[in-house]
Amino acid sequence: MTARALRMIADAEPASRYLHPGEVAVSATPLSLSTVLGSCVGVCLFDAERGVGGMNHFLLPDSAGHARPNARFGDVALEQLLADVLAAGARRHGLAARVYGGACVLLAFAGSNHLGERNVQAALEFLDAQGIPVLGCDTGGRRGRRLLFHTHTGAARAQRI
Repeated sequence: MTARALRMIADAEPASRYLHPGEVAVSATPLSLSTVLGSCVGVCLFDAERGVGGMNHFLLPDSAGHARPNARFGDVALEQLLADVLAAGARRHGLAARVYGGACVLLAFAGSNHLGERNVQAALEFLDAQGIPVLGCDTGGRRGRRLLFHTHTGAARAQRI
């Protein structure tokens, strides 16, 4: 393959970024975001018509009782994701979401209302309160997930690991 052909392929592929727990990333240009989720939750929020989207990766459902709230908490990460996507040019009425993660990967924590389940519930309640439709959801179970999300199209793929 020629150097020109390789440059054309590279130019056609969106940039990529890996999200660590407690991070939020948003882009108005094509960007592929990836992460690995266990009991954590990743919410993908996007306006496909505008080509704007983003994702968060949070560990705990809410920051109540914590001295320094940050994006490791669902309530903070969800508010930040919404604000950042709107600031990047998405329209509120054009938004849609996908929710992933919330597994119970440790048997010691199995049972009703485990951490992963509470994380998923926090995400779904936030999205419902904001009137944002959830187009895809792959949550729960005992296995983590590798998640890949394309900000400009809203396409996502989760693979159980």
